[in-house]
Amino acid sequence: MKRSFVSTTVALCVAAATTFLCGTVAHAATPAVTSCSSISVDKTVTKGISLPCLDSKSNVVFQAIRGPVVVNVFGSWCEPCQEEIPHFLDLAKTHKVAIVGVDVEEASIGVGRAFVAKKGMGWPILFDVNSVTRGLFGMGVPVTWFIDAHGKVTYKQIGIIHSDAALNAEVTKYLGIKF
Repeated sequence: MKRSFVSTTVALCVAAATTFLCGTVAHAATPAVTSCSSISVDKTVTKGISLPCLDSKSNVVFQAIRGPVVVNVFGSWCEPCQEEIPHFLDLAKTHKVAIVGVDVEEASIGVGRAFVAKKGMGWPILFDVNSVTRGLFGMGVPVTWFIDAHGKVTYKQIGIIHSDAALNAEVTKYLGIKF
């Protein structure tokens, strides 16, 4: 998965005796939010909850998502959500299963974007505008959904995932992907 980086060039001059040596150095800016174009969906499913991507370039009907995929519902303000992010980062590094995030109950889309970039969450993130998913996901986060290739929710983990081993075991048990 590629991340987009915006480079800025900064002039760098070093004084060496009476001669100035000038050059440039590139600094990587905050990574851009990942596009949602990689989310596998059944395009025949058009009814359901349509959520904008955190990159503001597309919308995805949640009920159209097809897996195998792990869907993590979180909020930047949620401490247990923050505690489990390293496990999702490690899962993403395996490239064994797709991950989709759903950012809920944020003060603004900008807060969500800044949080995702800061944490290095390099998978597609949907943004729940005005808590429209509350009826689907319920109240409270974190919640992690395991969705198979047919769009069936095979398991819903309510509450924090405490370890890489626990997350990997659930991916194996509910999606059939071995580690």
